[in-house]
Amino acid sequence: MKRAVWFVAGAGVGVYAMIRGRRAAEAFTAEGLRMRVAAFGAGARVLREELVEGKAEKENELRQRYSAAYHRSIDQQSTHDQIGSRQVPEIEKDGQ
Repeated sequence: MKRAVWFVAGAGVGVYAMIRGRRAAEAFTAEGLRMRVAAFGAGARVLREELVEGKAEKENELRQRYSAAYHRSIDQQSTHDQIGSRQVPEIEKDGQ
């Protein structure tokens, strides 16, 4: 019984090693290298598109946030200027 288990385990390891060896040999052929380069190019293109999209989303988010803060600041300044001009009358200079 033990021998049968070891025989099956050895056969499985042998098949696994043969498949891995074949894949490695195919990867280093001219066609395999072309496929790897094409896959790398596709991955780089997808990464670039994702980065551009994420950058645009973040820019829009920041523009909305800071645009709203900028407009609130302008509104507060104009309100302050209007209130300030009512509270402090202008002083007339003598002779003018």
